[in-house]
Amino acid sequence: MNAAWRTRYDAAIAAAQQAAQLAFRYFDNDVAVEWKKDRSPVTIADREAEQLLRTTLLGAFPDDGFLGEEFGDQQGTSGFRWIVDPIDGTRSFVRNIPLWATLVGLEHQGEVVAGVVVAPALGHTWRALRGDGAYRGQRRLQVSNVDDLKNATLFYTNLSWFARAGKSQQFQALSALTQNQRGYGDFWGHMLVAQGSGDVMAEHGVHIWDVAAVKPIIEEAGGRYSNWDGQADLHRPDVVVSNGKLHETALRILQDPS
Repeated sequence: MNAAWRTRYDAAIAAAQQAAQLAFRYFDNDVAVEWKKDRSPVTIADREAEQLLRTTLLGAFPDDGFLGEEFGDQQGTSGFRWIVDPIDGTRSFVRNIPLWATLVGLEHQGEVVAGVVVAPALGHTWRALRGDGAYRGQRRLQVSNVDDLKNATLFYTNLSWFARAGKSQQFQALSALTQNQRGYGDFWGHMLVAQGSGDVMAEHGVHIWDVAAVKPIIEEAGGRYSNWDGQADLHRPDVVVSNGKLHETALRILQDPS
C-alpha cells in the first residue's frame, strides 16, 4: 500500500467528517440561499465547509493541488490533487431534505485513488482507498449480484437533466427494462449501488467534484463506473455506475435505445 495514499486517506476521512458537521449546523435552520449563474443554489454552509477542507488538507499537504466547487482550482506540485464538493445535494439541503453529503476525492497522477462521502443527516460515512476495499463505517461494501435488468433497481437524479441533454429516450428505454426506478439522486444513488441496495445509477449533468469521490467507492465495492460510451472520463457530464454484471447491457441501451 502506498504510504502517501494512506496518510492522505486518513486525513480525508477526518476532514470530510469535520466539514460535514460544520455544514450540518446550518441544516434545517432557515439558511439563506443564493443562486449561481447556472441556477444552482449555494449557501454559507457550502462555502464554509469548502474553506475548512481547503485549509485543513492544504495545511497538512501544502504541495497538493485542490479543486472545489465553490472556490475553484489551485495548482500543486506533488502529483496529488484534492477534488471536493462541500455539499453534494444543495437543492436537498436548502429544502431540509437529509439526502446531502460532503464529498472528498483524492487524485494522484491523474487517477482517483481514494474517496470519502459523509452524510451527517443520515449518520453514515462511505469511504474507499484503492486496493483496500470500500466501507460504510466499519462494514465492508459489496455490490449486488443482480444479473438481469428485469430484477434491477435503477437510480437517477433528475429527469429534466436528461431532457436538456437530449437523452430522455435513452434513459426511458433503460428505465422500461428495470423492475424499479427511484429518483435517489446525487451521492445517494451511487452509494446505494456500492452497498448493494440498488443495481444501476444513471446521470447526466455531473461535474468532476460530483463523482471524484464516488468512483473509487463503487470500484472498490466490486462495481463499475463509466461514461455512457464505456470510457471513464471524470470531466464529462454523463455517468453510469452499476454492480458490473449489468453494465454492458445498460451501456448498449443508453447508446442505442431502439
